Amino acid sequence: MVVFGSFISLAGLLILLFRTASLGGLSPAVVGWVMIPLGLVFVVLGILRNRRKRAQKGPGPVGNPIQRAKALPRLWKAWRGGNYPELPRSQVVMWAVALVYLVSPIDFLPEFLPVIGVTDDAGVLVWLLSSLSITSGSFLRWEKGHRDTSRGIESP
Repeated sequence: MVVFGSFISLAGLLILLFRTASLGGLSPAVVGWVMIPLGLVFVVLGILRNRRKRAQKGPGPVGNPIQRAKALPRLWKAWRGGNYPELPRSQVVMWAVALVYLVSPIDFLPEFLPVIGVTDDAGVLVWLLSSLSITSGSFLRWEKGHRDTSRGIESP
């Protein structure tokens, strides 16, 4: 959320500095001055969310991004087989909705609006990738503590 908010604020600043033509019938100054504080709100919310998660002091996800990406097929297989109960069905549904939204030609903010039109897609993509990364990291932590009974060996 911090990255997304920074992106929105930066886009607003760039609009203020370099855009002279109207954006979907709106003045570039209005669009820029709305986007900057909106992005800053997202940054502050992201920082507060990160502090709250750190304060909970629960075990965090493990693994680097490559290990997490390699774990996604195993995560999917374990979840489909009912062996990984920590992944709620609602999370998988949200991932599917995000994928459909990203490939769908229908958008909340249409692409013909310069800069603003791609921010909704960028936000959904950032959320999807971070959610997959965190979940696969948690799966790696879970996997270390459980045996893979189908192969008779301890999981990596």
